[in-house]
Amino acid sequence: MMEMMAGYYVHPTAVLDDGCSIGKGSRIWHFTHVMSNATIGENCVLGQNVMVASGVTLGDNVKVQNNVSIFTGVHCEDDVFLGPSVVFTNVKNPRSAISRKSEFKTTYVKKGATIGANSTIICGVSIGEYAFVAAGSVVTHDVLPYSLVIGNPAIPSGWISEYAHRLQFNPEGRAFCPETQQEYRLIENRVSRIL
Repeated sequence: MMEMMAGYYVHPTAVLDDGCSIGKGSRIWHFTHVMSNATIGENCVLGQNVMVASGVTLGDNVKVQNNVSIFTGVHCEDDVFLGPSVVFTNVKNPRSAISRKSEFKTTYVKKGATIGANSTIICGVSIGEYAFVAAGSVVTHDVLPYSLVIGNPAIPSGWISEYAHRLQFNPEGRAFCPETQQEYRLIENRVSRIL
């Protein structure tokens, strides 16, 4: 059973700390913890056993699947998808006996990006608009917009449309999404959508 609170839904087992902000239409499921000073946008879905740390921001329509940990320093823009068991880090060289809270790195996940199940995102990177991180990947460097990256460490493996289809560029650097027929251009290893 879910409860409606201030325009969003929260499962009775979820914990929302004082001072967090939850947008209208969002749904927060079993055993999820949203800490103080975290900001969740409108129409987001946080699955079971999700942890959203203090200072995290999620834009509108962000989907967070089960067992995801989002640590301080992570900022997700609108329409981001985080697959099951995705993990973010916020310190490059953690030690139990050494406090490095002053060294937290910022990680950006840009509009429309997808991070596949069981991926790990090392702190301090930027994942570009509509990029796609394949399941099980370990991201250690920035990911270009519309880029598909795979592996450990994640390396580029092609380009992807806003509807998550691989793009096949012709010799002139043009490609079309097979689902929408949206046109994309590849110029100097950068992809952009033609409006």
